[in-house]
Amino acid sequence: MFFERPGSGETAVLVHIDFQAAEQFEDAGEFMELVRSAGATPAALVNGTRRHPDPKTFLGTGKLDELRDTIAAHEAELVLFNHALSPSQERNLERELKCRVLDRTGLILDIFAQRARTHEGKLQVELAQLEYMSTRLVRGWTHLERQKGGIGLRGPGETQLETDRRLLRGRIKAINKRLDKVRKQREQNRRARERGEIPSISLVGYTNAGKSTLFNTVTNSEVYAADQLFATLDPTLRRLEVADVGPVVMADTVGFIRHLPHKLVEAFKATLEEAAQADLLIHVVDAADPEREANIEEVNKVLTEIGANEVPQLQVMNKIDLLGSSPRIEHDDYHDPQSVWLSARDNQGLDLLLEALSARLGVDIVDVSVSLTPKQGWLRAQLHDINAVREEAFDEQGNAQLAIRLPKRDFLQLLSRAGEDPEDYLPQSYFEDAF
Repeated sequence: MFFERPGSGETAVLVHIDFQAAEQFEDAGEFMELVRSAGATPAALVNGTRRHPDPKTFLGTGKLDELRDTIAAHEAELVLFNHALSPSQERNLERELKCRVLDRTGLILDIFAQRARTHEGKLQVELAQLEYMSTRLVRGWTHLERQKGGIGLRGPGETQLETDRRLLRGRIKAINKRLDKVRKQREQNRRARERGEIPSISLVGYTNAGKSTLFNTVTNSEVYAADQLFATLDPTLRRLEVADVGPVVMADTVGFIRHLPHKLVEAFKATLEEAAQADLLIHVVDAADPEREANIEEVNKVLTEIGANEVPQLQVMNKIDLLGSSPRIEHDDYHDPQSVWLSARDNQGLDLLLEALSARLGVDIVDVSVSLTPKQGWLRAQLHDINAVREEAFDEQGNAQLAIRLPKRDFLQLLSRAGEDPEDYLPQSYFEDAF
């Protein structure tokens, strides 16, 4: 990493202020979870109410004195704000409190830095860190003294701050070039899946809604899953078989959170494009969370920001074991599945999820009876290989009478490879939307 992350386990004083403006609302309970996920030890919580943040120090004079006393009483070495601070506010607070100050964005970035595992994930986190730190470099170089000259180094010189900014801009440019390559590679992979007509599904949802647990259970994978915020950072793709659809690709993505920093959305654009380009989004919701409606709204905001708001959604209400509810599917007026209630941890209702996926993706299913002569043995064998044959019988001439069920696109491909005319096997109604 370009910036060394301080060791975990630091004693921290937390600051949470309630503002009247709805857009400035932050959840204190969620803030505690973020702090624990970062590995800090919460010593005390300083809270209060204000109409607007103070432009200089965010807090009023009285609350600043209370915070200073709390830091001294607990010998804290870090102050964490559940709000976004401007660079000048952060700098002024550090000067007043004589200790390190980190805002909500910096805290989330720190968690991301801990969780990134893949090379791509680390690059994306580092880019977000650099963008965030670029406006805060001055706090580390307040002296702004000129670098000392020397033989071969004399000249106008530059401040240490200017040097850091120049190096930082170069690093940002290099990371962006490497992420562009990642983006192009992902685009190539998506085009290959489209050519193979393999549908793609992306799991999205608020952080800690249970996406990775659901992903592991459905796909028999071992993606890291834990009861903590941002357990998953790196995207994972797995193949899944769905009845009446065939193979689909399922992607597990990073969780969203209220007021997700824009720089993080930008940095993770290559990853989040998996959601924007999907055929279906599985929106996983923690059904037991009292804030679930607000969380759904926040996820939809981020989906709009990344251009995925037009992608069809299937809502999954997870953790019903905490509610004492039973698994079920809820349909709309056209009998299309809209939400599935299940428990990924207890393996309840997963069959209903696969049923709903089949209904949402498994359109254009061929369900007919065909007659094949002995000379058409290759086609018969292929239909058996893909488990499309439900019943089979033979007549006196040795012709096979098959009852088949499979996606229309697969049957048309088989007929094309066998040199057969689809109109000899399918009623006219199957061709209305074929081309």
